[in-house]
Amino acid sequence: MATAGCFAESKLYTGLAELPHFNPDDDTEPLPPAVVTLRAELAAAEAVLICTPEYAGGLPGSFKNLLDWTVGGGEVYGKPVAWINASSVAAPTGGADAHDSLRKVLTYAGARIVTKACIRLPVPRDVVNNGEVADPDLRARIATAVQHLLEGARA
Repeated sequence: MATAGCFAESKLYTGLAELPHFNPDDDTEPLPPAVVTLRAELAAAEAVLICTPEYAGGLPGSFKNLLDWTVGGGEVYGKPVAWINASSVAAPTGGADAHDSLRKVLTYAGARIVTKACIRLPVPRDVVNNGEVADPDLRARIATAVQHLLEGARA
């Protein structure tokens, strides 16, 4: 998740592992501290960029759990959101199922989806080094998606 303060800085959300299992009955005050942090970071963001792989034909369970915590809080309602679905070049759907799942959940949450910034990105394993994509063409596609998100946030 990235936030764009004056469109010049980003912040990586690192609290996924701390989020409790979502239960709508628990979406009441006082919220668990990890949920408070997630919602505060989303509320402070001018735009949100999600990057997730597809796992077993959909979103990874832990990431879907994060999304479930965003629905009731309203922090993404009306906020410009985009995503990059990275997948192996050998993945059967190329991330299409995760892509569709994100669109469905984030539409339900009222996010303003910046469609031009939402991409499926097949990434060969040999171009990733210590978590960084080394291929210049793939990096350019990522940069273009981010630029589209920033333009969508300014609109």
